[in-house]
Amino acid sequence: MSVKEQARIVGAEELSRLIGISQRVVKKISLAKGEPDWLLRFRLEALGFFSKMPLPDWGADLSRLTLSRIVSYLKTTPGSVRAWDQVPKSIRTTFERLGVPEAERKFLAGVGAQFESESVYQRLNEDLVNQGVTFCSLDEAVKLYPQVVKDYLGTIVSSSDNKFAALNSALWSGGSFVYVPDDVEVELPVQAYFRINSKNFGQFERTLIIAEPRARVHYIEGCTAPTYSEQSIHAAVVEVVAKESSKIRYTTIQNWSNNVYNLVTKRALAQKGSTVEWIDGNIGSMVTMKYPCVILAGKGARADILSLAVAGQGQEQDAGAKVIHLAPNTSANIVSKSISRDGGIATYRGLVKVEKEALGSKVSVNCDALLLDNYSKANTWPDIQVKNNRTSLAHEATVGQIDSDKIFYLMSRGISEIEAISLIVNGFIDDFSKELPMEYAVELNRLIQLEMEGSVG
Repeated sequence: MSVKEQARIVGAEELSRLIGISQRVVKKISLAKGEPDWLLRFRLEALGFFSKMPLPDWGADLSRLTLSRIVSYLKTTPGSVRAWDQVPKSIRTTFERLGVPEAERKFLAGVGAQFESESVYQRLNEDLVNQGVTFCSLDEAVKLYPQVVKDYLGTIVSSSDNKFAALNSALWSGGSFVYVPDDVEVELPVQAYFRINSKNFGQFERTLIIAEPRARVHYIEGCTAPTYSEQSIHAAVVEVVAKESSKIRYTTIQNWSNNVYNLVTKRALAQKGSTVEWIDGNIGSMVTMKYPCVILAGKGARADILSLAVAGQGQEQDAGAKVIHLAPNTSANIVSKSISRDGGIATYRGLVKVEKEALGSKVSVNCDALLLDNYSKANTWPDIQVKNNRTSLAHEATVGQIDSDKIFYLMSRGISEIEAISLIVNGFIDDFSKELPMEYAVELNRLIQLEMEGSVG
């Protein structure tokens, strides 16, 4: 019996909502999508890794995380469409409030939107399509470009890498596939929006980005969810391949609600002369564990990682960066900013590894933490391993409290205390904000101001 015939046997109603993590659930997801046998085997192998791995005993507190009754797959629409007015009205309204169609018209080359487990909308400018650029959901890519997906899936982040990478590999649904041919520059960003709209839900999108030699692309990811009393989990995997002399920038602004565990694995492979940039903003969630990584595998490859973590009441932001130097004359620049308020905990956790062969490497790490009160926390846990004596490395970390004299000065000029704090905070994160497109920098400043008022989430 073929996969398609098996899929028809499984009732559509049963497939629309699956609970728990089991072999039965994994098989039903694969059958529902009409996947090839190799992908089902990939999922089942990952499930085996997940079952054997314990929860991490380091990092953020995961002791309250329960996965047995999580909604692991939820389909709310028949499929993805390329016309906005074809998206169901209730879902369309949600994304319109986030500014999706307006953003697409003004300054994006392409937009994808995922609601729960599936992509609901995907569109790329026709000029880029004619140049051979592909931007679609990874589910669609499995059908349109099966050999490309098979060649790369799990090669940068293996299913056995960690418990949550294994979980994603078993249950993944949706996400993005971006392919840019040789010498093509995508001048405007492409963006994907990910929305969790249900309680006790697990979102497991997977993203694969491939830039051929001398290609350039900027991918932006936005994430939101409403607040429920029950916990939800977001466990994504991102795999990025930057081939010779290409450049990939990956920007994330996530504003999950404070009931979400955000447990993400993001990793890039940078070949000779290429550049990978992670611009990573974490404002929401109950717990975040995320450490964007670049493997500098080719001579002269470069990594730039700029991160921001804002931890408020009941939040633990455990974020940072990893760079692994495998080739000569590679370079990395890591800048981490964190803000803690109302008892929040912000932690920078980083790894810099320079192998023996990576002669002439240059590394700079700068971690700055700002505390807005006396009972919040900021931690810095760097792990630096250098295996040759021809590497230039600098590491700097600072922790400070907000300057009451500056607040007093601003208030004496007629500015309210909240506005004064927001101005100081915006100055502190200026290095991060200036790397965003203008519209996103404005939105980030608005979110920061709301956060200072205790209104986000």
